[in-house]
Amino acid sequence: MSKKIVAAGLLVLLTALIVKAERKEKEGLRVVPSVDLPRYAGLWYEVARLPNRFEEKCAGDVRAEYTLKGGDRIRVVNRCRKRDGRRTEAVGEAKRADRRGPNSRLKVRFAPGFLSFLPFVWGDYQIIELAPDYTHALVGAPDRKYLWVLARTPRLDEATYLRLLEAARAQGFDVSRMIRTQHG
Repeated sequence: MSKKIVAAGLLVLLTALIVKAERKEKEGLRVVPSVDLPRYAGLWYEVARLPNRFEEKCAGDVRAEYTLKGGDRIRVVNRCRKRDGRRTEAVGEAKRADRRGPNSRLKVRFAPGFLSFLPFVWGDYQIIELAPDYTHALVGAPDRKYLWVLARTPRLDEATYLRLLEAARAQGFDVSRMIRTQHG
């Protein structure tokens, strides 16, 4: 087999994989139509999450604080307690994913600011469910790899938690892998 045929075959395979991934993301998530960002800002506790490499070091007490900056930018500070008891934090920034789309679709980055021009440093942060009183939220990514249950307090009543998991399951998330976050 010639090198050109192998290279062409690999290119076709790679293109097919990219198209499949893009199609899955384009299916998108059903998100809340609008978010009052000043009300959404503030302290949120992680109640549960899908396992992810960003939080492997976190043993508990995971929380996020959102502070409105100028324009459509939000300062993000994620904190957690590591297994050895020490605290760690990551500081990032969020922005609207698309000015024409709902403001419940955000992009977030924790890479240094000078890299913000690179599209791959921005991750999806989409608000799928949000309590009318802004006491709890369900946040995920269209590739269904990331999912968080958030609340304004470290604990959420079981009925609400199960309802949020069902909403996530209905959108294609594997909620059987959820990890409950330990607090206090």
